[in-house]
Amino acid sequence: MSATANAGSQPGTTQGTTAGGRHASSGTGSDGAGTGSGSPRRRRGPLAWLREAGWRHVIGIAFSLYALLPIAYIVSVSLKPHGTLTGSNELFTEFSLESYARVLTDPAHPFGQWFLNSLLVGLCTAAGTVFLGALAAYSFSRMRFRGRRTGLLSLILLQMFPQLLAVVAVFLLVTKLGEIVPWLGVNSPAALIAVYLGGALGVNTYLMYGFFNTVPMSIDEAAKLDGAGHARIFFTIILRLVAPILAVVGLLSFIATMNDFVISSVILVDPQKQTLAVGLYNMVSNPNYADWSAFAAGAVMAALPVVIIFVALQRYIVGGLTAGSVK
Repeated sequence: MSATANAGSQPGTTQGTTAGGRHASSGTGSDGAGTGSGSPRRRRGPLAWLREAGWRHVIGIAFSLYALLPIAYIVSVSLKPHGTLTGSNELFTEFSLESYARVLTDPAHPFGQWFLNSLLVGLCTAAGTVFLGALAAYSFSRMRFRGRRTGLLSLILLQMFPQLLAVVAVFLLVTKLGEIVPWLGVNSPAALIAVYLGGALGVNTYLMYGFFNTVPMSIDEAAKLDGAGHARIFFTIILRLVAPILAVVGLLSFIATMNDFVISSVILVDPQKQTLAVGLYNMVSNPNYADWSAFAAGAVMAALPVVIIFVALQRYIVGGLTAGSVK
């Protein structure tokens, strides 16, 4: 009987001991957790923060100030009522919009016409560069033909020579071409656009060619099985996948066209047909008097289209290039 009683009491004893151990363990754990959460965190010193991540912020702020200083200077000069640079080292000491009114109302310098001419040439050049460059890049990336490798190497070699070396040849070519086709001669915006397209196709085609190669060939093969040809594949599939590089090429082409001075000054002679770069230079080319505040005001207004287009294409440039074009 005693043995049976002892045997019957052992499970209860074991369960009680186990339950007590659990309560003890849980109590100890909660105490430990409370002790751990209540202990104050060690704060990092300024030197440790600077060594780990702060130096990135310091470099970023320094480069930002370096980049913003010329912009602040040109805006400050444009807000000065006088046309000289006297006292322009002191930023934002005067505030006046007389320079903006002067550059917009001066009959000798048609700023509004220069602005429209630059927009026309820049937008047409950007659109033509993107379209023609995309066609050439698709051909080099998707088709195999004789002379393909030679053509790619030629595109690379052509970029070694600056466009400035061809100014005389371009002027003579445009002069002779104008005798046959007047609207492609000297003093014609169409001739300037044609010259820009010829000079920009090389580097942009090679740039887009590398991006086109990231799109898998299996997409083309699947479309061909459904009966699609090269034209349908290019316009309905490939162009959507390579939209980021198209935006980048269009933006770079537009900026280069708006800032160009040498080629446009050679081809466009009539003041009514000149672009902003040439017209603004003529405003300060007079050795007797140069209206620098009006020049600065014109430069600030000339930068607005570039900023607007950059902001409009930002989601393609930043998001598209980092995420990739392959879906």
